[in-house]
Amino acid sequence: MDAIWLSGAEWVAVLRIGLGLWWLESWRHKDKKTWFAGGGIAWAADVAAKHRWEAVRSGFEVVVKPRPRTMAYVVAYAELALGLGLVAGLLTPVALIGGLILNLLYLLLMIHDWAEQGQNAMMALISMVALFAVSWQTWSLDHAIGWF
Repeated sequence: MDAIWLSGAEWVAVLRIGLGLWWLESWRHKDKKTWFAGGGIAWAADVAAKHRWEAVRSGFEVVVKPRPRTMAYVVAYAELALGLGLVAGLLTPVALIGGLILNLLYLLLMIHDWAEQGQNAMMALISMVALFAVSWQTWSLDHAIGWF
């Protein structure tokens, strides 16, 4: 094919930027007032309490449930940082690994009977592809600065 208008590296950068926009949308669409009051964590606690796997239930009880407001801020600002990092290509490998971990945690929490498994699975897959394809080599601050 002679007429491919972007190189393979540029297409991977497009994928990385698209993933970053997806994280930014996750941040944008949250009702911040309810979320930061612990509403999102309360919903997740309900999901975790019904989870089939004891490890998920007990892990949530120990790590997240005792600090709902703190965890609400951690989750929301992690999504914002991931989005900004991936769109700008700043600390891209860190953002890709962080996003992969966050998506896998979301996937694990909602693995039984919840609707977002596809979204989290695809975001995790994109993170892996962008990571192993070294997506920060094109259209990124990391490349411009000479990092990574």
